[in-house]
Amino acid sequence: QVRLVESGGGSVQAGGSLRLSCTANGYTYSRYCLGWFRQAPGKEREGVAAIDSDGRIKYADSVKDRFTIFKDNARNTLYLQMNSLKPEDTGMYYCAGDPWARGYSDLLRPDFGSWGQGTQVTVSS
Repeated sequence: QVRLVESGGGSVQAGGSLRLSCTANGYTYSRYCLGWFRQAPGKEREGVAAIDSDGRIKYADSVKDRFTIFKDNARNTLYLQMNSLKPEDTGMYYCAGDPWARGYSDLLRPDFGSWGQGTQVTVSS
């Protein structure tokens, strides 16, 4: 059974940085489509960044040039480096994955099959 576990969340001031990590049992990361999603209170879950098995990466417009998604296949770990954080980045961050390909336009759709429990990110002004 696939199990995804996020870590690295916390509280920072605007302009600060955080790095989120997501480790998995039961996945071979090199074969899967993986993504980071977030959900703020009262809002729908939204895609932040995703990477597929071919290495194609897609970012939400709101995080381009500030966030970087990357993975270490040897450690089966997915990362999200978040710089220049803003209060509007506050939310619960989830990693998610699927063992099949998806179209580039669908990489940020929050309908992946496996999800972690989430890690909280709070950015204060």
